[in-house]
Amino acid sequence: MSEKAVKNKAVFLDRDGVINRETGQYIFETENFVINEGVFEALSLLRKQGFMLVVVSNQSGIARGLYTHDHVGRVHDLLRKEFTARGIDLAEIYYCPHHPSAGKCLCRKPESLMIEKAIARFNIDPRQSWMAGDRERDVEAARRAGVKGILIKANDSLMNYLGVIIPSGE
Repeated sequence: MSEKAVKNKAVFLDRDGVINRETGQYIFETENFVINEGVFEALSLLRKQGFMLVVVSNQSGIARGLYTHDHVGRVHDLLRKEFTARGIDLAEIYYCPHHPSAGKCLCRKPESLMIEKAIARFNIDPRQSWMAGDRERDVEAARRAGVKGILIKANDSLMNYLGVIIPSGE
């Protein structure tokens, strides 16, 4: 069987600090989930440029017993609803529920399993893809998966970084 000739390109996004407001506290209740300025505009432009959008997020509060998978599911349902209402298609949301105190896992960033799963599932070309994160571990996960990483300032507008992903003139 031959490999598909055309591969997809994607932007992988950390959740807390990139998509929604990073407060220094775990965000697991919908009433505390505030989407950052510029997210809708930036993601709409990325979709128009043909990028798939994939969220990859560490959610270690689950392993620590602070909240549950159901809490995360409700927050992600809200996120999808907000994106869908604005015509933004989100390919998938992956999250790691583990905490380093429970041992090493392959999905918790800076490991790259969440990104690698999406690359395989959606036929993504890592060389044409990006990861936007507000921590070095996000950029490291991108590097390990062969994806270009962008370190952004937490809670900054994604619009300020689009020039790196989308070359001028496109």
